[in-house]
Amino acid sequence: MIKVYLKQPFQAEQFDGSDEMIDKYELIDAGTMLETHHSLELYLTESGKVDVGDWIETGVTGEHWTITDDVFKKTYAELPVVPHYVAEYINYMKSSYRDIWDAINYPFRSNNINKYMENNSETFARAWLDGYQVEGHK
Repeated sequence: MIKVYLKQPFQAEQFDGSDEMIDKYELIDAGTMLETHHSLELYLTESGKVDVGDWIETGVTGEHWTITDDVFKKTYAELPVVPHYVAEYINYMKSSYRDIWDAINYPFRSNNINKYMENNSETFARAWLDGYQVEGHK
């Protein structure tokens, strides 16, 4: 039997070629990356280069790897963006040990939450399950 596992969370940043990013990721020069430096392992794209537009991903233990922009966009979707009051509602329900069914059917929601849920139920579900970004925050 084949077992399928979810990927661990990571953060990704698109390489813009700036000196700040070159220093942050300890790139030798524009277009290349150190494989090991100060015990930081970096896994490169097949070309062994990091080009402007590629993504540098950081895993849960601090490891970095690169992925080309076209592959990144085919593989990953951005987290949904929700208003702050929806983020607060999700946090409240989860901290109260409620599940998504409870959150959708909770009878004491504010009018703002009710209206959001009516118009954005799929976004709400994705935010609940996958995580989210709060509107206006980076």
